[in-house]
Amino acid sequence: MTNSPSDTTTVIDGVTLHLARPITEIPPWIGQREVLLQLLAAWTCFSEDDVPLNPRLLGKPGVGKTTLACAAARELGLEIFIVQATTDTRPEDLLVTPVLAPDGGVRYMASPLVTAMVRGGACILDEGNRMSEKSWASLAPLLDHRRSVDSIVAGVTIPAPSEFRFVTTMNEDASTYELPEYIHSRLMPQIFIDFPEEDEERAIIRAQVGGVDDNVLEYVLGFLQAAHLADLRYSVRDGLNIARYAMKLLHRKEAADARDAVDTALKLSLGTDAEMFLSES
Repeated sequence: MTNSPSDTTTVIDGVTLHLARPITEIPPWIGQREVLLQLLAAWTCFSEDDVPLNPRLLGKPGVGKTTLACAAARELGLEIFIVQATTDTRPEDLLVTPVLAPDGGVRYMASPLVTAMVRGGACILDEGNRMSEKSWASLAPLLDHRRSVDSIVAGVTIPAPSEFRFVTTMNEDASTYELPEYIHSRLMPQIFIDFPEEDEERAIIRAQVGGVDDNVLEYVLGFLQAAHLADLRYSVRDGLNIARYAMKLLHRKEAADARDAVDTALKLSLGTDAEMFLSES
């Protein structure tokens, strides 16, 4: 089973699989080099018999878990494929899905995860603890020494080459499933991602909100730092959205100044409860 970067299909045991496309638009990972090195270490093989680990990235929503995983894959020169897990994710959604072909036959569509396996890329299973045990069970052989999955739909076993890497992200909130122990033990190590430092958040917002006004930036950073001290969920992702909206308000001259723009953006993006943290900052 060999594939070139331009391949859109692959054949396994006589079954043609149509492959997914990799992710190409990836924001930069700024700061927190230590957690990047921890992830890269988990993916390292120290001998010919060794296999990479399947780490999980833990943290509050918006702290950059997916961006971190993308940065690690990019550093290794791997194509990146992302699967968004939900409570409705089924085993076939993770592996191979049959669809009706234009000629009236059946076409087998490989998921991003299976495509990453076939192409020797990196798969990021986003928010994995929203997924049921039944779906996790379909991945059990992939996450141990077998490194393969069995598609009942297509009737094939799909192996993962040595280049394939897997990681899952998990949010810290109540709307998730408890992982079964046999899956829990396959998802090691656990790497915790905390909120970035203030100078890192400044660099992230400058990098992703081109031309951001200095005063808007400082007001947003003050809000984020006050929210972090109160141990609230607001993250740099919220800061990016607030900064973008504030800049749009200023550009349309619908705000008197930077403070007014950020205040309006906060209220309309996060609600009035968030305003008090702008005042505290």
